[in-house]
Amino acid sequence: MREIALQDISGFRIGSAENVDAATGCTIIICPTGAPCSVDIRGGGPASRETELLNPVAAAEFVHAVVLSGGSAYGLSSADGVMRYLEEHDIGLPVGDALVPLVVASCIFDLECGKNVRPDAAMGYAACVAAEKNLPLVEGNYGVGTGATVGKLLGEEWMMKAGLGTYALAVGDLQVGAVVAVNALGDVLDEEGKVLCGLRDPSGGGLADTRKLLLEKGEALAQIMQGAVTNTTIGAVITNGKFNKAQLKKIAALASNGMVRAVCPVNTTADGDAIYALSVGEVAADLDYTGVLAAYAVEQAIRRAVRAAETAYGVPALDQFCK
Repeated sequence: MREIALQDISGFRIGSAENVDAATGCTIIICPTGAPCSVDIRGGGPASRETELLNPVAAAEFVHAVVLSGGSAYGLSSADGVMRYLEEHDIGLPVGDALVPLVVASCIFDLECGKNVRPDAAMGYAACVAAEKNLPLVEGNYGVGTGATVGKLLGEEWMMKAGLGTYALAVGDLQVGAVVAVNALGDVLDEEGKVLCGLRDPSGGGLADTRKLLLEKGEALAQIMQGAVTNTTIGAVITNGKFNKAQLKKIAALASNGMVRAVCPVNTTADGDAIYALSVGEVAADLDYTGVLAAYAVEQAIRRAVRAAETAYGVPALDQFCK
């Protein structure tokens, strides 16, 4: 197994756009010739578009773009700009005399940071233009990760800054990569299972442990968690392994295990967690093995997202907190 760049995987382009002042942005994955795709949604509050298109029994066998956006449900409008860009570049499904780009989308809630401005069609279009260069994504406070935060059980006062992360690896000819925006209610854990970034301790310096607090304080904090709907960790795994939509449904589910290992608690009713899986190649590969690699890529991308994040909008990141 060796680490590679996400862009070493051919068959797709990826780009970001953001409004730094407004603390929001979007990241777009474009598959010009279409790619089989599915999704695993485990959170209780997803903001999504065209999700049913990815059902294994739905007619469409591929999509042309995946949108990962800030702005909560408002950010879904960024997909309109993506559709316009794809139509202008003759990318889409021929339907009679029309060309219909198939675009799916998920959003994080980042409205607590910056100004009340959300990603719109213009920003989605700009991210597609950025994807033309297909340069390595800048991690941290960029794209969909611009306004991302973690550790929000006790409210905004004690949360920390997170962001966008990527990771990719190869085993022989098989390549698997992940891009994830980390915006969780819970904490991000390091490789040893210790809290890396998340809820700050209100009683003094250092980090609290969200899971430990829930275990100790019980229903009082659980009720706070149930009232919070401002979190979502979303992402996509991309592989050159050849899989159909039904197989990708399982790979997406396996990839979500990486989120389970790196975020705690996760998949709550206060989170809208979702992971897409796309096949952009023709390499023969085992489904379960690819899913294991995808989970590892997601896990590493999540940690890279918080390690790359920078203090902003009055919210400390690891760059400040560890000094």
